[in-house]
Amino acid sequence: MIKLAEDIKKLVPSFKLGTILYHDIVIGESPQMLKGRFQLFLESLKLDAEQLSVSDNPGVQEWRKTFKMLSMDPSRYRPSAEALLRRVYSGKDIGLVNSAVDVNNFFSLQYGVPIGIYNAAALSGEVEVRLGSPEDQYEGLNGRLMNMEGKLLSSDANGPFGSPIVDSKRTMTSPDVTSALQIVYLRPSMSTEEAAKLLAAIEKMFIQIHGGSAESFIVQ
Repeated sequence: MIKLAEDIKKLVPSFKLGTILYHDIVIGESPQMLKGRFQLFLESLKLDAEQLSVSDNPGVQEWRKTFKMLSMDPSRYRPSAEALLRRVYSGKDIGLVNSAVDVNNFFSLQYGVPIGIYNAAALSGEVEVRLGSPEDQYEGLNGRLMNMEGKLLSSDANGPFGSPIVDSKRTMTSPDVTSALQIVYLRPSMSTEEAAKLLAAIEKMFIQIHGGSAESFIVQ
């Protein structure tokens, strides 16, 4: 169902993705357990900010390097995990959206990797992670029309719908979504064993909160 384009494999031979497909889930407001855990984690990050900079984060370092290997400017188009961490380190809040997005943000900050969550029912055909062509664009969650030429993106039969920069409105999750696809942009240096443990941790929390069932894969 999900494949990685050959040009990405050539440019970043150790590139790997984690994918989790969820079935029969219930998305809503995040439970108090997640809110409390997230808030404690954010407070610890704010304490870290007194001694560390965003560039000290290993995940941020690795994804900036990966973007450069793909000829993407990480200072102009920041990996989403870095953008989140910059908000926290500058003292800004990470707003709660819904339980699916909040879980994504929690793990993205914890591991320093971009993570996308998509309405699986809005996807059509095979999903491919590739570099954008001149005609690739979509309306982002930030409300902007995103020109995706030369940028790392995910696409289906209807065109691009997500990236480790910002995702599209077309496949966004909401309380009426009952099946979802999660794409975890793993750090290339991660071993397959480390990647499997990370996916298992994400899947476990997601199912605890949303119910349903899941299946996960590593794509490389």
